[in-house]
Amino acid sequence: MDSEQLIQLGQQLRVDAVRAADAAQSGHPTSSMSAADLAAVLLGGHLRYDFGRPDHPGNDRLILSKGHASPLLYAMYRAAGAIDDEELLTYRRRGSRLEGHPTPRLPWVDVATGSLGQGLPVGVGVALAGKRLDRVPYRVWVLSGDSEMAEGSVWEAVEHAAHEHLDNLTLVIDVNRLGQRGPTRHEWDLGAYSRRLHAFGWHTIEVDGHDVEAVDTAFNEARSTTGRPTAVIARTRKGRGVAAVEDKEGMHGKPLKDAGSAIEELGGPRFAHVEVEKPAAARSSALLAARNGKLKLPGYEKGDEVATRNAYGEALAALGSARGDIVALDGEVSDSTRSQFFAKEHPDRFFECYIAEQQLVAAAVGMQTRGYVPYASTFAAFLTRAHDFVRMAAVSRAGINLVGSHAGVAIGEDGPSQMGLEDLALFRAVHGSTVLYPCDANQTAKLVAAMAEGEAQSRGVRYLRTSRGATPVIYGPDEEFPVGGSKLLRSSDDDQLTLFAAGVTVHEALRAADLLAQDGVPVRVVDLYSVKPVDERAVQEAAERTGCLVTVEDHHPQGGLGDAVAEVFSDGRPVPRLVRLAVGNMPGSATEQEQLSASGIDADSIAAAVKLLAEKVIVR
Repeated sequence: MDSEQLIQLGQQLRVDAVRAADAAQSGHPTSSMSAADLAAVLLGGHLRYDFGRPDHPGNDRLILSKGHASPLLYAMYRAAGAIDDEELLTYRRRGSRLEGHPTPRLPWVDVATGSLGQGLPVGVGVALAGKRLDRVPYRVWVLSGDSEMAEGSVWEAVEHAAHEHLDNLTLVIDVNRLGQRGPTRHEWDLGAYSRRLHAFGWHTIEVDGHDVEAVDTAFNEARSTTGRPTAVIARTRKGRGVAAVEDKEGMHGKPLKDAGSAIEELGGPRFAHVEVEKPAAARSSALLAARNGKLKLPGYEKGDEVATRNAYGEALAALGSARGDIVALDGEVSDSTRSQFFAKEHPDRFFECYIAEQQLVAAAVGMQTRGYVPYASTFAAFLTRAHDFVRMAAVSRAGINLVGSHAGVAIGEDGPSQMGLEDLALFRAVHGSTVLYPCDANQTAKLVAAMAEGEAQSRGVRYLRTSRGATPVIYGPDEEFPVGGSKLLRSSDDDQLTLFAAGVTVHEALRAADLLAQDGVPVRVVDLYSVKPVDERAVQEAAERTGCLVTVEDHHPQGGLGDAVAEVFSDGRPVPRLVRLAVGNMPGSATEQEQLSASGIDADSIAAAVKLLAEKVIVR
């Protein structure tokens, strides 16, 4: 397209953004109008994309990090012929694919955006896949707002992209000076952004974002730059083209009051169609094709003592040998999480993300858009830093596997800063998530494999909690552990109550059961390794048979195993007596057994609690 056509396309995108927001009587047209010329040049001359084949392996990827500017993205789709004018005007209506912020309900949207500061980190993951896994020369374009450049996650991504020499990644910053409540930190000081990005190792280009020829030149320069990523830093004006709103404070997130006049000022509706250049033929990654190897999981002998984190690493390495689509990421603790076992055997599919947990999760989200099955691991406590990325992964319908090691007070002397005591609550609260907490090595290995299967109950965000210390192997290598299941470990017709446990507390519960049996108090013991979805049938049966339930967990009382059991009875079912043993204290430094005792979740504490209940409650 020539310059005049690009100018007119920019105006068309502005008009359509105004029209869509006016039809919805909500939205962010002014934020869309500032970036319209950038979008026009990208769509009209640089994006390589087959809208009829959104899964084409050679397609460029466009991530609208400033997701509130969704009217602009949808206007681009209309110009490309992906949607029609009628659908454009369904923006923000119930049932419409054109949501207030983009989601993968649209086949051309890879990830949900709108939580600012996430587009570039995810884009880094997609670009990593392109460079190191797919090895296909598609380009990743990330359109960012200037306000979100204040987010720490952006700078995690900036440094990582430079470290990995991601010259297939272009960041376009729409510097329109105005945020939600007023001016941004740097306003129109393009040099402030350029200096920072350049210091991290980026190639930077400062440009007038409304000069389509200058923008075109900048995009060409970005595409020809090798060895490092490029940032195009564009000075724009919010609400560009409409005098009543252009560069005016207080207009963020509001439809224009007089849309008709604004559309007339912009030159009226236009219906130009852009023939977006399609990518060259490209093959899907050979790694993705190599999915049919025979999986041979490690097996462990009953009675051996093996840390579940060790079993995780060994099972993941075996899974990687069987399937070329498995990738592993870690946050500079692979020697502790044991993902180093995978790294040693499959270095081409291991990604070190360093101490940057937001980038760790974001990279996993980006890679899964390209068909890979990522396992991202760090200490359970540190995954809390990335909670918003986990939340948005669910909105993105992403399939990622997250693994948190060193969970609970059982880690011992390191103290509370290293203890994951909120992680079960965090992941249980995520929409569509799966939460697994194995107690022994064979169980861990089987659950690691199950997380990659994509079965209906384990799609979405999947979390596996592993433990630091060695625990006894109590299951044989041929035992099966379906997601949503449980294991009945002790039972008799005379059981007076049921102990529910998971992970390290399974072993404490078994020892407590032995102590109680010596005192003539028989109890049922259930391993609830699937914390979400929980085995409701097993919980109900235990309630019917014993009438009293005790949950024991190495986690805070809120949101974990106890709540999972209690929720089984939230729909009006008869509620049994339920007692929860959990970590209610603030731990210090101590040995594992001292920690469990101090928190009241070791075998002796469990036995004492059960005896007290047996004295107070007539069971049957």
